[in-house]
Amino acid sequence: MKRSSTLFVVGIVSVLALGGQGAIPGDVLNPSVVADRVVIGKIAHRLSLMNHGKPVRTYKVALGSQLNLPKERQGDGRTPEGLYIIDGRNASSAFHRALHISYPNVADRARATAGGFAPGGDIMIHGIRNGLGWIGSLHRIFDWTKGCIAVTDGEIEEIWNAVPNGTVVEIKP
Repeated sequence: MKRSSTLFVVGIVSVLALGGQGAIPGDVLNPSVVADRVVIGKIAHRLSLMNHGKPVRTYKVALGSQLNLPKERQGDGRTPEGLYIIDGRNASSAFHRALHISYPNVADRARATAGGFAPGGDIMIHGIRNGLGWIGSLHRIFDWTKGCIAVTDGEIEEIWNAVPNGTVVEIKP
């Protein structure tokens, strides 16, 4: 491969990697920050930690592979929309740390019952699959989860420490 071709490929990979860099802004989250709400914007691919109505940290995310619609049933590859809470955490998840979101809520269950199907569950905010953390921000090149919200391993560490169980999670289109 010619030097110019190599530089072009390296440049493209760098743009993809840097364009998908982690949290916005780039500073490390103050460890004393406690979020009282998590707001996820699916179209924007953003997760914001909120404190008293103000964002204290925003992250770029990967979502369910079927982005344009809210989750309806188990296995549909969609990320839900609505109000939930963080109702558990798994430090030994198949993905680097996982915060469990209380999907399905009452409205989700009613919709699934009316449609005659299972709503599913196990919606999490998590890092990258264990052993693949080296992928880092490149994991955001496309939406790859089965309905979860994925961040880098370093980002889930910050989120894990800043978001206590019981925190409200709002997932918007």
